[in-house]
Amino acid sequence: MATLEGFRDKEFLDQITILNEISGSKDPENLPGLVELLKSPVGDTSIDYMVVNALNAVLSQSESETVAGMADKHPGYRILCIRVAGEYGFASATPTLVKIADSETDPDRLMEVLTSLARISDPGALPIFRKYLEHEDSFISALCIEALGKLRDLSSVSYLKAIIDDSEASDKYEVCDITTWKAVEALAAFDTEDTLAFLVEKLHHKNPTVRRIITDAMTDIGSPVIPLLLAAFEAGDTDMRILTANVLGFIGDKACADGLVAAFDKGLAKDSNVRYALYEALGRVGTMKGIICLVDGLGEEDELTLMAVIGGLEKHVNPGIVAKLTTLVQSASDQGDRIAKAVISSGATNLFDALYENAGAGDGLIAALEQSNDPEIIEEFRNLLLEIGGSRAENDLARLPQPEAASRKALAADDSRSMCAMHKAILTDLEFEPFVAPNGQEAYELIEQGEEFEIIITDMNMPVMDGLELVGKVRNTPGYEDVPIIMVTTESEASQQTLATKTGVTAFITKPFKPEQLKEKINELLA
Repeated sequence: MATLEGFRDKEFLDQITILNEISGSKDPENLPGLVELLKSPVGDTSIDYMVVNALNAVLSQSESETVAGMADKHPGYRILCIRVAGEYGFASATPTLVKIADSETDPDRLMEVLTSLARISDPGALPIFRKYLEHEDSFISALCIEALGKLRDLSSVSYLKAIIDDSEASDKYEVCDITTWKAVEALAAFDTEDTLAFLVEKLHHKNPTVRRIITDAMTDIGSPVIPLLLAAFEAGDTDMRILTANVLGFIGDKACADGLVAAFDKGLAKDSNVRYALYEALGRVGTMKGIICLVDGLGEEDELTLMAVIGGLEKHVNPGIVAKLTTLVQSASDQGDRIAKAVISSGATNLFDALYENAGAGDGLIAALEQSNDPEIIEEFRNLLLEIGGSRAENDLARLPQPEAASRKALAADDSRSMCAMHKAILTDLEFEPFVAPNGQEAYELIEQGEEFEIIITDMNMPVMDGLELVGKVRNTPGYEDVPIIMVTTESEASQQTLATKTGVTAFITKPFKPEQLKEKINELLA
């Protein structure tokens, strides 16, 4: 108490010094004086705030005093003790907190108590979390769901599954509420075969945001979910195969690649969208079997699918890949031309560098580069040719076009590198300056930075922020109420078009599509 003796009569700077010293020492002897200052403030906002901080520091070293303070008549001190108990994980506070929560009727105070109990994470609090699972305040319910997941309360599994099932009802699926979000994360936290199998089953949830949350959860879980994903791929429809392939690619385990290659061998990738997803996933993993499968994919004629193959090989360049590509590119065949164009459009500088050593292959690549209208692509390969040097490179540099600067801008968002490359090529052909982003969040940041786009193209399923969330934010941004937005979907995602249209999507284009189809759609919307 001596430290705080005469505190109210001291100068402002002296008071600050004293409180800082107490916060550093955390000496319990100062507790009575600090409690008195809390209950009867000095009246200066800065000092009163520092008193709370000092009291928090002292209570952190006094578990018994903190627990006792939760029964204090002063509401401010009582709440502070409740918060400190949670912040520092005081397990002995659990019975008192449970008793308080059991009779608390004010939602705000109840939230404070439950938050502390969740932080302490004592199984003794399980009954109280179960009690408030169905609370009318969704944030309280969500907190209880999260706590039950953390405590692995298997008795709540059926209830959590019911939340997710119910969220697909015709009057609910348009919005991902916080309880659904937390139910997914809680089931993932249980990490049992039953709960993981349920989440895999829900991977194609009607709501894109829920799909993203499930995808993120399974990616974090990793190896335990791989067999379930591979089984779902084999038994699933086109959408399920695309989504499971994406997750397996994100996990990036050797077992993922082996399973996807086996799917190819079983003839389960006849759909072009499925093959595209598999090639993208194999490129992320990079096993020997996967690379062999990608090399086999060099026979693909669809432009986008071939770009996915090239994008995967670009990450794993080796002599065998280079030899195969060299033979194809210098063959003066239609497929050789397609491959050369894919190397250029994908910005595959590693492959270009390796292939250019062969004059025939180099000529094929330069011919494809001459057809590009993308200033960034041309500049990227121009710099590479300068690094390579030599008379042949100098002659090829002279052949490169000098594209004019575009006067209008367009934005494309997609988590697929090859799809972004495709969008860039299409938009530059239409004389746009293209801006691309790997997810909705980064796309929207460009808008927040003041970029003005005449048209926006977005995928539906993306990490971090999905297409629908992006569209919703764009439509609520002044000046973007009427900007055309094209959403890229797979054919079976047509059931989601009503939801997307309500959100603000102007038009759709279905995968697989030819570049000319997207160009026609853009010209139609901007006519």
